[in-house]
Amino acid sequence: MHYLHTMIRIRDMAESLHFFCDLLGMKEVRRTENGAGRFTLIFLSADADFDRASGESKSPLLELTYNWPDENGKGEIYTGGRNFGHLAYRVTNIYETCARLKDAGVIINRPPRDGHMAFVKTPDGISLELLQDGAHLPPAEPWVSMPNTGTW
Repeated sequence: MHYLHTMIRIRDMAESLHFFCDLLGMKEVRRTENGAGRFTLIFLSADADFDRASGESKSPLLELTYNWPDENGKGEIYTGGRNFGHLAYRVTNIYETCARLKDAGVIINRPPRDGHMAFVKTPDGISLELLQDGAHLPPAEPWVSMPNTGTW
């Protein structure tokens, strides 16, 4: 058995791609439009796992599934993102990553007070765990004093 990808459903492609690609630095590997099924699949690779020479990922992918709106223009509303569990990614510098997300208006639900772990949510309410690569960073403000917000 070989692990291939994790799929999450999204309600807004532009908003989700901004979050995952622009803010987190992930790379789009491929996209499939299925008119008969009325959905779009977008496969993303973590930047460190993306092989620029081949255009492929060296690790499992994140599949974003966008179900097209119905004939009345209404899309599905997804709830219970926490029930999914969470996605986890290792980052080079947890403080820089959290600062970039916070500056872009993303709520840091569980700040990296320990210099090791933080939780945020995607635009669709999926919990995302961020883990510091290597040793924990020394405690630093504003993270040490920042309280938890909401759920993760």
